[in-house]
Amino acid sequence: VSASKGPREEIVYVPCIYRNTGRKKPDFLATVDVNPKSPHYCQVIHRLPMPNVGDELHHSGWNACSSCFGDATKKRNRLILPSLISSRIYVVDVGTDLRAPRLFKVVNPEDVFWKCNLGYPHTSHCLGSGEIMISTLGDPAGSGKGGFILLDGDTFEIKGNWEKGDKTPPMGYDFWYQPRHNVLISTEWGIPKCLGYGFDPNDLKKGCYGRHLNVWDWTTHTYIQAIDVGEDAAPLEIRFLHNPAAAEGYVGCTISSTIHRFYKTEQGDWAAEKVIQVPSKKVEGWLLPDMPGFITDILISLDDRFLYFSNWLHGDIRQYDISDTRKPKLVGQVFVGGSITKGGPVTVCRDEELQSQPDPFSIKGKKVPGGPQMIQLSLDGKRLYVTTSLYSAWDRQFYPDLIKDGSVLLQLDVDTERGGLKVNESFLVDFGKEPDGPCLAHEIRYLGGDCTSDIWV
Repeated sequence: VSASKGPREEIVYVPCIYRNTGRKKPDFLATVDVNPKSPHYCQVIHRLPMPNVGDELHHSGWNACSSCFGDATKKRNRLILPSLISSRIYVVDVGTDLRAPRLFKVVNPEDVFWKCNLGYPHTSHCLGSGEIMISTLGDPAGSGKGGFILLDGDTFEIKGNWEKGDKTPPMGYDFWYQPRHNVLISTEWGIPKCLGYGFDPNDLKKGCYGRHLNVWDWTTHTYIQAIDVGEDAAPLEIRFLHNPAAAEGYVGCTISSTIHRFYKTEQGDWAAEKVIQVPSKKVEGWLLPDMPGFITDILISLDDRFLYFSNWLHGDIRQYDISDTRKPKLVGQVFVGGSITKGGPVTVCRDEELQSQPDPFSIKGKKVPGGPQMIQLSLDGKRLYVTTSLYSAWDRQFYPDLIKDGSVLLQLDVDTERGGLKVNESFLVDFGKEPDGPCLAHEIRYLGGDCTSDIWV
């Protein structure tokens, strides 16, 4: 609870991607000033380009978080940036000059391939041991395989695999651990060589997309249980409640557009139940006759009161009251783009939720391309930051204008009393105006830690 009273974020770090944009530039880490009192408010104040082209920076994690609490030698001064496509891992020094990060170390893909027989690294979490653990989507050849890379917390050299035993899940993506319950749970997006070039509806029903939450024994590092959340569900982001005593949390399933609550049963194993279903819309002028909401990112406020998620295709961000964890209640919703806006190529023929198609979203005179995707909440829960890029190959397919015009960083004001979301009309970071041309901004991190990187034990 004390974390939510931490200082207000003044700068955020955002990976920016040039892969698949036609601009032969390396991805970079942007430092963005979000302090309303600063003369550089809403500006990119520093760019750290990577030494290679085509990495696809995606998610990031800290070298230390609340799981290392009590260890005075640990400082949150290195940001770990796994590259989803090149399988390189960058370690960035943000401690020396937090406004101008610098590259500290590069872990080469060969090390990932040879030492771990893994590739396509995704989520990075620090462990209480001081090590860093990174989940992967597959093996070096692009087949599906759920495994984990361990990095030494001081040298950042690869130590090997975290997982032990001969059983591994067919796919990987995100993960969260909770030592009090001796558990780690990982999710499954899909097989890298299927989804890597874009989304092909013909891949559905072929086992290319994930359907399980995978449960691991935290102490023995062994894979012990698979929880089925439905064919082609593609469970992505997984979040335990922040209270370390709580044995439950939520996972967002992209293609099925559902939120499942997972929980520990009285028998001591784990189970999941669907608690939210975003109905598909019957449409014309789109890839398929039914358009799913496409839940891409979810998070839980630090006080465990609200659940937030983004529907990347429909274009809305939602806020649910989760006081009763089994019955989330919709209390806030706002549309910021998406594929069903009025006047666009898509006609909605039947909609269980809306009376009419939403208006196109513009802010400060810019019509925003794409839909809401990555989200990050301020520690006090009052500001929700949003970016609009999912993954360059899918951006190019679903939102060609995103490639042309670049993505944006937005901020929503949150009513933390009754619930409610409103766009802050004076906040816009336009990545279409970058010196090297429009780029795709992805995940948002604060120096002081945040709702999606910090694990309390």
